[in-house]
This record gives sequence, structure tokens and C-alpha cells, in this order.
Amino acid sequence: MIHGQKKAEKKVMESSFSAQSNPIAQRKTANRLYGGYNHSKRFYGLPSNNIEPLEIFSDFCSEAKNKKTVEEVLDYIHAIAINKLGYTFTVLGLVNNQSNCINITLTDLVGNVYSAKVLLNEIQNPIVECFINKTKKVVDNINIANIPFNTPGVILPLINQNECVGIFIAGSPNRNEMNDEFLSVLTNYLALLIINKRLSEKVNNDVNVDTLTGLHNHRGFQEKLSLEINNAKNKDQSVSIIMLDVNNISQINRDFGHAKGDEIIRTVADRIKKNIRNGDVAGRYGGDEIAIILADTDNTEACHIAEYLNYSISCCLIDDVGPIKVSIGVSTYPNCAHEQDKLLLLSEQAMLISKNKGHQKGKPVIVSAQNIDFWNEMALDSLANVVAKRHSQWGINFEDELVKKFQSESFSSNDLDIVASLAGAIDAKDPYTRGHSNSVSRYAEALARALNLPEYEVERIRLGAMLHDVGKIGIPESILGKTAALTDQEWEIMKQHPQIGVTKVINSIQALKDLIPIIKHHHENWNGSGYPDRLAGDNIPFGARIVAIADAFHALVSDRPYRKALSLDKAVSILKTGAGIQWDKNLVRKFIIIAPSLHTKV
Repeated sequence: MIHGQKKAEKKVMESSFSAQSNPIAQRKTANRLYGGYNHSKRFYGLPSNNIEPLEIFSDFCSEAKNKKTVEEVLDYIHAIAINKLGYTFTVLGLVNNQSNCINITLTDLVGNVYSAKVLLNEIQNPIVECFINKTKKVVDNINIANIPFNTPGVILPLINQNECVGIFIAGSPNRNEMNDEFLSVLTNYLALLIINKRLSEKVNNDVNVDTLTGLHNHRGFQEKLSLEINNAKNKDQSVSIIMLDVNNISQINRDFGHAKGDEIIRTVADRIKKNIRNGDVAGRYGGDEIAIILADTDNTEACHIAEYLNYSISCCLIDDVGPIKVSIGVSTYPNCAHEQDKLLLLSEQAMLISKNKGHQKGKPVIVSAQNIDFWNEMALDSLANVVAKRHSQWGINFEDELVKKFQSESFSSNDLDIVASLAGAIDAKDPYTRGHSNSVSRYAEALARALNLPEYEVERIRLGAMLHDVGKIGIPESILGKTAALTDQEWEIMKQHPQIGVTKVINSIQALKDLIPIIKHHHENWNGSGYPDRLAGDNIPFGARIVAIADAFHALVSDRPYRKALSLDKAVSILKTGAGIQWDKNLVRKFIIIAPSLHTKV
């Protein structure tokens, strides 16, 4: 390939042309030699024997319309021109109205490709004449892109709905008019194909490109990542993701306006485009988050690339703001995760940890998901934030993975952060219940202490309240977040969550089995109308009765999908009404005494 390029460049240096025979030579600065390279394998291998024109046209129409790009269509008509019609080169020229020129691509007999520009103000140029007049032009001597073929050729306008969109040229020392006429028929269809392909490509690009940065948008990025992960699976390779977030962008937007924030995001995107490798893919993942796909790149190499990008971005100075600072997280397939959603979640989690550590240390920190301590407090907080932010994107598969991780741990009575992390992840499935488990746990603990229960019992009730809704990990989000009334079928599914919590999570953890009565029976009613076992009165476990009141109170004083939060007085009134029917009346009487102090902390 390099040898072919040098050979083509040598031809350019050794050739001289008169302005009369080569009008393009007058505008050498407008011509740009990309270099020739042999890609004859792109040809479609049409047989060299002659066949009827009708058969050629039929084949062209059926095959060319299935090509995905303009380049593939050009390859196909080039193969016909060379192998069937006896031409030695072809040229496709497409008009660029913004640059007032025709961009031409020449392909020679062996597949070398050369590119150049012809300015539309060169009115003596036969190419421009053909384009402007929309008529065929036969030329005795064609010299294009400084490649001296010096052979006769025919220049054909590409016309669609009376608009000329470009030209097509074919040349050969042995060209004949019959082949020229037949080629003219093919190019009429070619013009329509090119218009359709360009429109299709534009639509696809517009759909997948972020207008602010010019990077892939979220959809385009996800599609590219899916392709790269599948490719890595097939080739047994790694794929890494770098995710970065501009620090303090919200504050910058408030202080200097959103235009300044947009300027920073564009600057970061431009710096990334200039510094990533060929084949790497960058996309705008969120408002101020940019993610980069690194194909065939392990975690160590990805972290090195992240360090370089961080340095490059930090060298950008913005008026009124100073150097741009970013937080960066890295994750790698298959080391960190096998599924695309998990890989992205871990990248975002690592990025948030990077932000926290960078703030603590006062300098940038690159964090790899491969090195995260899952149950570390900072990791748990970042995980809860990511799951809450992306709650509509993560499904049951991720939650199953979290449960497996939860079940694999060895618990002691002090491992409360681990319990809280699972509860937080479950709350994050529904934005209306975020923080619900913590609040119910606090209310239940307060009531248990007001009853002067032993410390071990207080602790058991607190933990049971923390995990009372753990079974919702098996309930679809479409039901959890539904704003309208549940159907009978949906309600039956919702009523399964206490039993799911016991069988799917708690049963397998020896240290938490003492919590089963609370978790399983916190929806039983005093009059026996509850679920799952329709227990009544004192048959309902005492801890479950306490959690039931705490659960109901928090639901009443919180916003729900179907209503706004109720006032303290209204919530207390409802508890009084349900005392002896839904809840233990003695416990309700005690709870409404402490409710005002609890409500101030909601």
C-alpha cells in the first residue's frame, strides 16, 4: 500500500501539464492528492466475457440498490465500467455547494483511488461545463487530479429532477460511442441512487449525532458499544470504556450562564476528538458526561489513555473559569462486567468515585471499576446515585446480580452498610420511594425505643424495617411506578413482594433469618384482611406490626405517583382511623405521640 502511494506521488512530481490541456492544473492548490492504494478486492468479480446490455442493466439495478453507501455503489458501477465496458478508469464527482466545488474521486484500472477538487468558477474546465450545462461532453484528453492518463473519455451529468448533483466520467483509449450511450443510461439511475443514499446517510447521522459536540449522541453511542462488545466476544478481546464528567458544570452554568457551560463541553469534546486513537468512539452520554469506547484495549491501557486525556483537557483554559477539570472512571469488558448496561453503570460509578476522591485530595484521580471495593461507603453512595439516576434503564438482571453479591457476603451484626446498600438500590427502582427504607427504619427504631424494648430487639426491628421491601426487587418497574390505580392482576403481583423478599434474598443468609417474620408479615392487617397469610391480631409478629405503622406513616407524608404528601395532622388522623382495623391500636397510640418529632426530619 505504501509502495503504491509513493509511486502515485512520484507520478505527480514528474508530470507537467499545459493550462490548455489541463485546466485543473491552473488550480493546483484546489487539488488534494489523498494517495493511491490498491483495493482491487473491492471489485465484485464480474466475468470478463461480454453479455447483453439489458442483462448488465438488470444486474446493476438489482444489485446497486442494495448497497448501503455511495462508496459501495461507486465500486459496483466501476466494476461494470472496467470489466464489462472496457474503460480503464472512472471518476465520480459530487457537488459541494458550500465550498462551491465538485469533489471528485478517481479509481483506476487496478483500484488505486485519488481525490481532488474542481472549483465551479473554472468555467473553461470540461467538468464544470458538463455540470453547468447538464449535457454529456466527450473529451479527447482527460487529465484529472494530476494523474496524466491522457486518454479520451466521456463526462456525464448526474441529473435528478432537473438538478445536476454531480458528474460521472469514464475513459479508455478504446472507448466507443455505444458504450458511452449505455453508460449514460446507467448514470441516470446512478443519480437517483446517490441522492437516496446521501439522504439515508444524513438521516442516520442526524439521528445518532449530538448537535452541540458533533460526537455520537446517547443512542448512537449505545449502538456502537453493542457492536464493539459483540466483536470482542467473537474475537476474545477486551473493550474498555472511559467516562468523564466536567467538574462544577452546574455552578458554572449558574455563575456565567449556560452558554459558558456549552463552550466548555464543546471544548472538551474537541480535545477528545483530537486525542483519541483512530477507531476509538466518543459520545455524549449525558448532559456533561462524555464516554469513549476503546476497542481491543485492556484496563491498564485504558487507564493510561484516561491519564493522557485528563492532562490534555486540563491544558484548556476558559475565560472566567480557568483550566477545565474532569472526573474520569474506567471499566473493561469482560473483567468488570459482561453485559453492556452493567459495564456502563460501573463506568459511571467509577466516575462518581473519581469526583469524590478528587474533591478530597484536591487533584484529579482516575478510578477503575476493576479496583472498586463494592461495599465501601463511597462506592455504595455512588452506586445508589447511579441506579437512582438511571432507574428506568436498569432492569431485573442488574438487581439479580446485586442480590447475588449480597448473598455471597459473610455478615456480622455490624455489617449495616451492606444491608443499607441493597435497600437503597431497591428504593432507586422508583423515584417516589427513594430513601423510603431508611425513613421507615428510623421511624420503626424510634417506636421500638419509645416502647423500651431490649436493644437487641430494637436492632432487629431496625434491620427488618431497612429490608422490609427487599422483595420489590422482583416487581416490574411498570407496576412500582404506575400513577394510575393497579389492575387486579397487577395488585396480585405487587402483593407477592413480602414472600419474594424472604425466598429470594433473606432465606439464603443465615445472619438475617431472624428478620423473616418482619419482612414477610409487615403487610398483615390487625383484622386479618392483609397479606400474605391473612394473620390477625396478636398472631402478627410484634416487629412486623411496628414496621407496618412506620411504613404507612412514611407513605402518607411522602409524595406518591398518585398524590402529593399529606400534612402531619392528616397522616395522624388516618392512623387513628385505622387503629384496631389495619394496625395495632396500642402501637398507633404510642406512635402518634412521637410522630411530630419524626416528621420534622422527613
